[in-house]
Amino acid sequence: MTGTNENRPRNRRSLGAIAGLALLAGVAVGAGALYVGAVPAGNEATGACPLDETARAAIDAAARGEVAAMQVTDTPFSVAGLAFKDGEGKPTTLKAFEGRTLLVNLWATWCLPCREEMPALDALEAAKGGPDFAVLPINIDMGEEAGPRAFYADEKLTALTFLRDETMGVFNDLKRSGVAFGLPVTLLVDEAGCVRASMNGPANWAGPDAAALIDAAKGAGRTGA
Repeated sequence: MTGTNENRPRNRRSLGAIAGLALLAGVAVGAGALYVGAVPAGNEATGACPLDETARAAIDAAARGEVAAMQVTDTPFSVAGLAFKDGEGKPTTLKAFEGRTLLVNLWATWCLPCREEMPALDALEAAKGGPDFAVLPINIDMGEEAGPRAFYADEKLTALTFLRDETMGVFNDLKRSGVAFGLPVTLLVDEAGCVRASMNGPANWAGPDAAALIDAAKGAGRTGA
């Protein structure tokens, strides 16, 4: 479930167009990727992910222009247990990145909108990445990792870390949580591993609107600490 922003100015891509791109990307995953499961009972705001109106308002106010499709969550929930592999192929989870604001992005090489936004995500990580923020792109191509690795090399993606889940378990977990329609899907996660906002579809992550959103999210995290 997401908050509504009826009076919000939108960027040049309408939400309908973005959703269409996401659904088209989902076709390549399979029919199951086109449907969003109900939010599980365990995803209500809990002590681990309390409602934080200050953080919510700050993120909502910053979600403008080219990142206007980022929607704040009404019921924050933890994704610290999302499991995938690191750049060395070793199992890890989002919990390993606690203490930083995270922009978690699920992508695949067969997803054209994903491919188009990856250089911008790389630029965002180069500009903003550090001890208090990281972009975490999780590749969900099934099969060998040669294709995604080659894409990194071809696009000269040097700032982004290489993360992977060839089982698509990460996507399916987020689909069941009601936040993933197709690809790309992006989560704004706070220092405790709680989802504070989400977006289905691509965005220009290299622009000033994205930078302002990240700054607001980091500031909200410090305020709520």
